[in-house]
Amino acid sequence: MNQFDLIVVGSGPAGRRGAIQAAKLGKKVLVVEQGKRVGGVSVHTGTIPSKTLRETALNLSGWRERGFYGRSYRVKQEISAEDLRRRLIITLNHEVEVLEHQFARNRVQQVRGRASFVTPTTLDILKEDGESIPVSATSILLAVGTKPFRPDYIPFDGKTVVDSDELLDIAELPRSLVVIGAGVVGIEYATIFSALDTQITVIDPKTTMLDFIDKEIVEDFTYQLRDRNMKLNLGQKAEKVERRDDGKVLLTLDNGRKITTEMVLFAAGRIGATDALNLPAAGLEADSRGRLKVNPETFQTSVPNIYAAGDVVGFPSLASTSMEQGRVAARVAVGAIAKEPQKYFPYGIYAVPEISTCGLSEEEVKERGIPYECGIARFRETSRGHIMGLDSGLLKMIFSLKTRRLLGVHIIGEGATELVHIGQAVLNLKGTVEYFVENTFNYPTLAEAYKIAGLDAWNRMGEIKTA
Repeated sequence: MNQFDLIVVGSGPAGRRGAIQAAKLGKKVLVVEQGKRVGGVSVHTGTIPSKTLRETALNLSGWRERGFYGRSYRVKQEISAEDLRRRLIITLNHEVEVLEHQFARNRVQQVRGRASFVTPTTLDILKEDGESIPVSATSILLAVGTKPFRPDYIPFDGKTVVDSDELLDIAELPRSLVVIGAGVVGIEYATIFSALDTQITVIDPKTTMLDFIDKEIVEDFTYQLRDRNMKLNLGQKAEKVERRDDGKVLLTLDNGRKITTEMVLFAAGRIGATDALNLPAAGLEADSRGRLKVNPETFQTSVPNIYAAGDVVGFPSLASTSMEQGRVAARVAVGAIAKEPQKYFPYGIYAVPEISTCGLSEEEVKERGIPYECGIARFRETSRGHIMGLDSGLLKMIFSLKTRRLLGVHIIGEGATELVHIGQAVLNLKGTVEYFVENTFNYPTLAEAYKIAGLDAWNRMGEIKTA
């Protein structure tokens, strides 16, 4: 009864995709989830909630129409935390129902409880009622994800000083918010609340942000944030955070500056949720951030029958890449052939505005010594951009002068995370600048920016010289 081909610990993107893949290959699969409902961090506190919050904020605030009707335009004059939560609950319920149905129709077994290793092939599952169930499997896939990093010097209270999980349950929208951490999570929430007219201050000890993104895109992004009166205190550290008697929070920075705010969001990193797994019993050890080291091609850990995928293995920590990691890990774990994944995958940052990138940045191209040319299109140059009232947004492509092949595509602005897939396809298919110059795009669309940027580069590269 308790013997399986594959046990998957965690039901987030990596776990669910891995479990369903193994089940489709005819294997007996068990998913262990310690949360109240399946879906993991992605569904309940991460990807889906933050993106739902973003969409709700943009819709209710009338953000997308302000280019036409002015900054004071609102769809709903008074937006409450309950307005945001209502749509969030509907979306999450739908996601859970879809996932439950996927497990059911693929005959994936489930159990709620906390898993810990007894041996490399055996787990003990502690259920909520105190019952303990021993289960074993030929292979085990760890897809436990991450949780917010919570240092001791931050006085979290779930109300005025919160982490990214607790932010979803706040009772009221703050008029001012300090975000500690200028990483992806911090920046996404900072810009979402800025769209709701909350006064935002971002603090980070690093002097730069989003260093893995093309520098020109980050510069454009930074300009837009400052134009919205967001305060970016980069190169500064919050040394002390104190809750005051009047309900506000006082922050003291390392340069002596003091900031008073209604709420603080601490979003400076996440750690692997591996502390309860009893890893030593399996012969495994996590790093200082709770992450597991794996073979990047098979996602096998140092213990041959144990695999790990998703955020728990570190960068890039995307739902999209986690799904693919889980699928590949499950195939290898049950002895199926796993094809090498495509070289280029897109990275999406769901800030306001969106950023998405695929391939090499201009800085990486320079480091490699590749002669190159760039093509840029601004969304306001497209008819669709005018129709939508866009006064910002750009698409940048980088081409090799030698092969004329596309090396990277970088987009900031409305629909960036959708538009990037055109560039991703051309990258993986080794397409050249001629594809964009000679191809026909729907008109009017934002995708037409690809043709404009292609022509921008082609005008300097010239036609192919034939003998």
